[in-house]
Amino acid sequence: AVDESELLTVPDGWKEPPFTREDNPKGLLEESSFATLFPKYREAYLKECWPLVQKALGEHYVNAALDLIEGSMTVTTTKKTFDPYAIIRARDLIKLLARSVPFEQAVRILQDDVACDIIKIGSLVRKRETFIKRRARLLGPKGSTLKALELLTNCYIMVQGNTVSALGPFSGLKEVRKVVLDTMKNIHPIYNIKTLMIKRELAKDPELRTQSWERFLPKFKRKNLKKRKEPKKKNTKKEYTPFPPPQPESQIDKELASGEYFLKERQKKRKKMEEIKAKQADAIKRRQEERNKAFIPPKEKPVVKTKKASTEKKIDIEAIKEKVKNAKKKKLGALPEEEVKLKMAADEKKKKKK
Repeated sequence: AVDESELLTVPDGWKEPPFTREDNPKGLLEESSFATLFPKYREAYLKECWPLVQKALGEHYVNAALDLIEGSMTVTTTKKTFDPYAIIRARDLIKLLARSVPFEQAVRILQDDVACDIIKIGSLVRKRETFIKRRARLLGPKGSTLKALELLTNCYIMVQGNTVSALGPFSGLKEVRKVVLDTMKNIHPIYNIKTLMIKRELAKDPELRTQSWERFLPKFKRKNLKKRKEPKKKNTKKEYTPFPPPQPESQIDKELASGEYFLKERQKKRKKMEEIKAKQADAIKRRQEERNKAFIPPKEKPVVKTKKASTEKKIDIEAIKEKVKNAKKKKLGALPEEEVKLKMAADEKKKKKK
């Protein structure tokens, strides 16, 4: 008994055997050909490397022709061609050369395990300025984003004009297409590059081959910082009714309802004059009120009485008495008694000495 999961998985290092003449000894019945145009600026490079293109295609028995007047490249099968898929690879080769891919990289398409994908990005963005910005975002500063993408997918990527040309294994091309389309939809390539890096590490673990990787992969949420302003007047839709709206009343219907229709001309004029006079009286009254507003005094603020600071202080009566006593003892212009006694004692000492 063999496990079904082992039958479904491809063993590591397995390669499909190459297609040889023994597989198709009689060759092809009909001649097939493909042609593609190339821009004027590629003419000099193609003219220089065309002998190498003819030599590479000659190994697969495919003829190649370069028409500089018409500006086209043509590949055709011969009687010796045994591989039916060789003409498809030759067609992809001339397409890559027309899209500015160098010959050293484009010639790899003739290998069995290499494929190519030309992604058209010109019609994905409306504005030309936005398209140029997003295309530059795919390249990154000094081509760093594109280089990281090439290392993770094992593909050669060439951004030229309105197309992105990718060359490499099938699994890598699928990832490149997703990243390019997401970048044109305003999703930064760094998010996809992070996811690819995690997938690359997970692929190394053989136990995780049969498990889901959703729990390991990051989930990036869009943050719309600029919220849409809500309109002041919101139009609410009315409920749908199959019946048409009622017909509006005419002036005659209104007069009939109020009884004005049956009045005489004199009475109608009198009624109109009364209405006009009533309107005039209201206008005069409003105007008079506006004028009188200037004579109405404004409301005065209530006076708030400020509390006087308490000036009462405790009086020391004993200290005052002492001051009064000292003042009585002192005489104006005369020295105190103690000083007089000291002076007299000093004078007597002087006399005795003499």
